[in-house]
Amino acid sequence: MQPYAIATTLFVLVLLVAEQRGARLGVWIVKPLASTGFLAAAVAAGATASSYGRWILAGLVLSWFGDVLLIPRERSRVFLAGVISFLLGHVAFAGAFVARGLAASYAAVAALGAIAALLAVARWLAPHLPRDMRAAAHAYMVVISVMVVTAVGTFGAAGNVSILVGALAFYLSDLSVARDRFVEHAFVNRLWGLPLYYAAQLVLAYSTTAA
Repeated sequence: MQPYAIATTLFVLVLLVAEQRGARLGVWIVKPLASTGFLAAAVAAGATASSYGRWILAGLVLSWFGDVLLIPRERSRVFLAGVISFLLGHVAFAGAFVARGLAASYAAVAALGAIAALLAVARWLAPHLPRDMRAAAHAYMVVISVMVVTAVGTFGAAGNVSILVGALAFYLSDLSVARDRFVEHAFVNRLWGLPLYYAAQLVLAYSTTAA
């Protein structure tokens, strides 16, 4: 395992302990450090040396800001800013996948699945979304769906499994965030969502090596 991946993994474990104990100061300290780990991993992998890598790095930077902005749970405007930061991050990831090349047939099939998943998630969240969050949440669902579709298209064109795994893991981890914020606030959401999220970011960070 790469050193930055090891460091990020250790920080995530400490982050989970802080979350379980409700140690907000610990979360404020450790979460940015964990997220800095995937930025360092991308730079070390050579992200700045290719168009694909630079798009991925931009998405990771925006994710870093999103991670920090999601820490204060009680401030809805700050949470909204975090959602927007992640939304722009997914736009950057989709840009990376397009820059890498797409197989139209793979993307078309993926689009059908993404639409079905989007409708199911929207129906699940509908009774729980505050009015002031509906537009942002729906826009986010559309953008992350596009990100997954482009990832599948790139997988079809380039055969890079890490791109597909990273995108799908990111998508699934966002379901834990949605459940925690809008459906049921519980540690179990972060127990599986945070490791999956950081694994996704590391996979995408190291995918820049092949580029």
